[in-house]
Amino acid sequence: MALLELREVEKSQGQTHVLARASLGIEKGEFVAIVGFSGAGKSTLISLLAGLTKPDAGEVLWQGKSVTAPGPERGVVFQNYSLLPWLTAFDNVYLAIDCVLSDLPKLEKVRRTERYLAMVGLSHAQDRKPAQLSGGMRQRVALARALAADPEVLLMDEPLSALDALTRASLQDEIERIGRVSGKTIVLVTNDVDEAILLADRIVPLSAGPSATFGPSYDVEIPRPRDRRALNHDPKFRLLRSQITQFLLDSRQTRRSSTLPSSLPVGELVGAMS
Repeated sequence: MALLELREVEKSQGQTHVLARASLGIEKGEFVAIVGFSGAGKSTLISLLAGLTKPDAGEVLWQGKSVTAPGPERGVVFQNYSLLPWLTAFDNVYLAIDCVLSDLPKLEKVRRTERYLAMVGLSHAQDRKPAQLSGGMRQRVALARALAADPEVLLMDEPLSALDALTRASLQDEIERIGRVSGKTIVLVTNDVDEAILLADRIVPLSAGPSATFGPSYDVEIPRPRDRRALNHDPKFRLLRSQITQFLLDSRQTRRSSTLPSSLPVGELVGAMS
């Protein structure tokens, strides 16, 4: 039995049919990346998995039982940080622990908050409010907050898309390390094929919308930790990149979508298929 599953899910927003018969099983301890075009329904998928929205048809299942609402076993890292601006970094993380793990003694909540802020390299900034933090630091707080609540699954909704290249690379390394050390189940949606290959155990591309659905699943059989500088010379990386990119391009042509993944320039796409 899959830990978390989408089974024949259909979802519309207004007059737009976003997802069509979307089925996906996620096993315990897996790092799964869902990659697709902007507007294909990736954020909708995260909302469905989190229980923040309900499918029009089909089911979302947690350990075989229907998901009807959010739950502490499914933590979410949003693209827009979603921090409370009047609270410090410490208090944003502490509040999540206090809500989800309310039975813990206060001293343990404090220690847990400090431990997860240290894990993402923010011990020195724990007394700063979000307005005093850079975008990358805010996303680190959001990551620490999600992890500190100890969910069984971490759902990540394009958490790095708004960051500059250097900060994004740094946080990619942080997410990879946390996933490897903690053994948590992680679902990442991204429009960056290279990022998916760098981080995930398995990649599932999402066809261009409307009526998007999943393509074939690709296992990433590249040993960890992965060196981004060496990946371009790895034949497994180059083959995966070419196969996934080709699926995305074919789906775009089929659905007559005009939107390319923002992190895959046209020249890079052509090069990946050559």
